[in-house]
Amino acid sequence: MDEEKKEGEGDNPTEPERNLPKEPVETREPVEVPKQPVEVLKQPIEPVKQPIESPKKFPMESFNSEQNLTNKIRKNPWILSTLVFGVIALTLLIANFSGGVTGNVVSEVEAGENLVGYLNTVADSEVTLVDIEDDGNFYQVTIEFRGEEISMYVTKDGAYYTNSLVPITAELPSEEEEQSSQMEEQDIVDVSVDDDAIKGDVNAPVTIVEFSDYECPFCARHFEETLPLIIEEYVDTGKVRIVFRDFPLEFHSYAQKASEAAECAGEQEKYWEMHDTLFENQKNLDVDSLKKYAEDIGLNTGEFDNCLDSDEMADEVKKDMEDGKDYGVSGTPGNFINGRFVSGAQPFSVFQQIIEEELAKS
Repeated sequence: MDEEKKEGEGDNPTEPERNLPKEPVETREPVEVPKQPVEVLKQPIEPVKQPIESPKKFPMESFNSEQNLTNKIRKNPWILSTLVFGVIALTLLIANFSGGVTGNVVSEVEAGENLVGYLNTVADSEVTLVDIEDDGNFYQVTIEFRGEEISMYVTKDGAYYTNSLVPITAELPSEEEEQSSQMEEQDIVDVSVDDDAIKGDVNAPVTIVEFSDYECPFCARHFEETLPLIIEEYVDTGKVRIVFRDFPLEFHSYAQKASEAAECAGEQEKYWEMHDTLFENQKNLDVDSLKKYAEDIGLNTGEFDNCLDSDEMADEVKKDMEDGKDYGVSGTPGNFINGRFVSGAQPFSVFQQIIEEELAKS
């Protein structure tokens, strides 16, 4: 879940972004856990560039600009939390909880400010401090992000945080159990295809509606690694149709015009040609480049240029954005498979499992 994906990890932090594959899911830059986890506690803490007193940068990023904070919190891996914070808990136990992980106890206020300062350096929307409580071994910090209150835990030295505490004696669910549980809880969203471009048989039993951003690196990963396999195995065989809807994130300077360019190309029946070209040239999405791509794929450049310069498709793109937000999308990529939400640049296996389940129903 690029809130709003990586890692979900969508381009917003939302991404998102509950469909765990049998192999590890990467929707953002991976966090490496060392073979001797206690060494994690010895890594230097980089300062956060925020106007607060003695801020510290936390060693683990729980979200990035591709997916919003709440999605990342829902997706935080059990094993990573257990390993890292199990070590912290053990260290605290040995020290009789006389101090933080490093032994330097900071005040509740400073710990909360450190956390909020760090989160504001990586979030795409403002994070504010709501409340702080001393939980005995940790500070429990409540923050507000996009109108939602979220509880997090900070070590008493103000240097480490987690979204939840998992006892080191807890029995972890298997990947299959976790994935099955999340799919059972998943809501089905009634997603409209609107009048957007469709790839595949219009009567295919399974519909994938993708909300995406041409400037989002996680969307490009989906385009390069996952989409070709879906097309080969399911679209080309008439089992799946794909609908592409625009979700240009505000902090991507060229995404809006790139979306309009694809829509303008669609007016000349070459939507997918422009779609592919934009992702293949993601680093060059300025207006001059968009007009060059139009020429390269054989469009009537006069008509295309007029469409792009006049903002003719701006309202079409805006409608896609508004619909996506109504459906719960806040980061990219966000896909709905027959209404079942898949957040972030998930691997093909995640899509394959849901597609096969949906085909079995038809």
